[in-house]
Amino acid sequence: MGLAMSYLRVPPVLEGEPDPTRIARRVFGERDWRRRVPFAPLDIGGTWQALHYLVTGDPWEGRQPEADVVCGGRLLTEDGADELGMDVIYLAPDRVKPAADHLAATPFGGVAGRFEPAVMVQAGVQDAGRMDAAARDRVLKPAYEALVAFYRAAADEGHAVYKVMFPNG
Repeated sequence: MGLAMSYLRVPPVLEGEPDPTRIARRVFGERDWRRRVPFAPLDIGGTWQALHYLVTGDPWEGRQPEADVVCGGRLLTEDGADELGMDVIYLAPDRVKPAADHLAATPFGGVAGRFEPAVMVQAGVQDAGRMDAAARDRVLKPAYEALVAFYRAAADEGHAVYKVMFPNG
């Protein structure tokens, strides 16, 4: 069992609340949060780490702004993951726009060359051992393109991005 990731774009001030940690508790503290949020979440499931690897060349690290696309941001739930049942990573609006611009300037073909399942397995990328050659275009390309559109919409609206990680399966 691995981890899955969903993205949610949220205005920087929600119902008069500017604090990202309190916003996260307000939004994600409800079991049915997916139905209550103003914008549909983007679910990328267990592909998150493979996408991060394609974007950065590393399973966890990388330079900004590309590392901000998946793993970058501020962990809000270091002490609250048990309370919410998930980890929440916050990416402020001033970091969303550079990430969106980077994605817009980098078509999938620009990162697809990093797709090498054997190398990704050695690097510890989640689910890389289950990926065949077709997974690159069948799974990762649509997920990447969905991220491009998601980040563009978030940047255009001046939104923050909340990334939610939870057990997959």
